[in-house]
Amino acid sequence: MATMEMAETGIGRRRDRDRGQTAIEFVGVTPLIILLLVALWQCALIGYTFSLAGNAADVAARAGNGAQWNSEAACMRAAKKDLPDAWQTDNIKCTPERGLYRATVNLDVPVLVPGILDFGPTIKGNAASAKER
Repeated sequence: MATMEMAETGIGRRRDRDRGQTAIEFVGVTPLIILLLVALWQCALIGYTFSLAGNAADVAARAGNGAQWNSEAACMRAAKKDLPDAWQTDNIKCTPERGLYRATVNLDVPVLVPGILDFGPTIKGNAASAKER
């Protein structure tokens, strides 16, 4: 008798109507979650590229300043030494100035996967080392 009363009042039918709603909501929100993760990953790649460019420029300036002969070649070699393969570049500028040895390294930010899509923004790393006398 209790089940008959429930059927008459519609309590059992209301529960059946909501069936699968969680699955539909999850499917609807999943693309947003994936987009958020992609954006966070891209931000991490941009930050890592900033770190790499600054470090490469710093190491290059010190190496160029300390070299006795062919300081530009030493500067270029030092800038490329610690860069991962996906961030390797020939866009390195080493210039001796009055009292300083300056190095500039330009790195392209990879898009999503390092080494595959490299059409992101360019990050510039600058450093200078005081000439020792």
